[in-house]
Amino acid sequence: MRKEVTICWLRRDLRLHDNAALYHALRSGVPVLAIFIFDTKILDNLSQKDDARVTFIYNTLLTIRQELQKTGSDLLILHGTPEEAWGKLLERYTVKHVFANHDYEPYAQERDGALAEYLRSEGITFKTSKDQVIFEKSEIVKADGKPYTVFTPYFRQWEKKMNDFFVSSYPTHKYFGQFLKTEPFHNPTLKSLGFEQSSQAFPPINFEAKLAGYEQRRDYPADDATTHIGLHLRFGTASIREAARTALEEKANKWLSELAWRDFYMMILWHFPQVQKDSFKPAYDNIKWRNNEDEFAAWCKGETGYPIVDAGMRQLNATGFMHNRVRMIVGSFLTKHLLIDWRWGETYFAEKLLDYEMASNVGGWQWACGCGNDAAPYFRVFNPELQTKKFDPQFKYIKKWIPEFDTKKYAQPIVEHTFARERILRVFKEALS
Repeated sequence: MRKEVTICWLRRDLRLHDNAALYHALRSGVPVLAIFIFDTKILDNLSQKDDARVTFIYNTLLTIRQELQKTGSDLLILHGTPEEAWGKLLERYTVKHVFANHDYEPYAQERDGALAEYLRSEGITFKTSKDQVIFEKSEIVKADGKPYTVFTPYFRQWEKKMNDFFVSSYPTHKYFGQFLKTEPFHNPTLKSLGFEQSSQAFPPINFEAKLAGYEQRRDYPADDATTHIGLHLRFGTASIREAARTALEEKANKWLSELAWRDFYMMILWHFPQVQKDSFKPAYDNIKWRNNEDEFAAWCKGETGYPIVDAGMRQLNATGFMHNRVRMIVGSFLTKHLLIDWRWGETYFAEKLLDYEMASNVGGWQWACGCGNDAAPYFRVFNPELQTKKFDPQFKYIKKWIPEFDTKKYAQPIVEHTFARERILRVFKEALS
């Protein structure tokens, strides 16, 4: 006889504590089975078999399994398309309810819409909850009900609306007795998924220690003064509510505003899904990009002859992380010095960044290019030398990532700054006129 279950589908919320969907599932009155699906529609697009993000997810799932096994339950891990996975689940169990948390990316919206329709045809309720942001969709809008497209007034409302309700945790542990009792599952190994264990190191969730000096030192890449929480927010191993609550308690207002930027870009992607592929300002899609493949390759490898740019790219390639100030510099350099389409850079970051988040990454690239909703103006061209003097004056960051810096082995500049600036101003002006 098939067991009757409520399913909690974990996606980018890989934790059992303070999880909105899990909380509601555990209170459904039906034993809860937690599942995760390694979606081949996503995995098949990954080029590296030792992709560090897959290793991070897999290792996190092993930890969750250990937690669930202490309750007499387990995590069921499936591999295939969502359609295949749900077909197997409905053959194996009598599913009464399905709970999951919102995902705002276009593919996820399409996937969840199709699943909701399928489950409804089977008489199964599918309920989703807000979990990965503080405010979502249309929770913060202008007086006329339209979405904000400029961050500053959005943030004013974000701060004004913020209170204890929005950062309170869901007490999931109170209901752990509601997990389905089951023998351990025979779940797939990383190898059977088609991947290998990555040797990449992952940052711990200890962001509190960085908050005190964040506002003063966040722009200096050699200081390592940022929290590195992006990976954990991306995959939900950290709770956004707990993070925001801590920032409020510590009065870390600048860091709190970074969480608001994340909400802002999620909101933009929700209301304007076309930004995934198109410039928010359509006129910028008229730009005649040079798209020189050799110069793009040099940028990717960190061999442009501009030390702050090259250090950032080498940090990215080696660690899957790049300092936020440096992300702005390398983004500006690619689009404005080399006249290479921002989508090329966005795609490369999507492949390399451990904390890759479509909304923030697209937003950041369009900001750097000037084509985004609240972007730096096109005529603002970062001067890499001035950025270095300001934020890495002793070359500590540069020397860490470029051992041949200041020697004859180091690359010559790929383009001259003044020439590049004049060229971009001319090309952008022609496209936007």
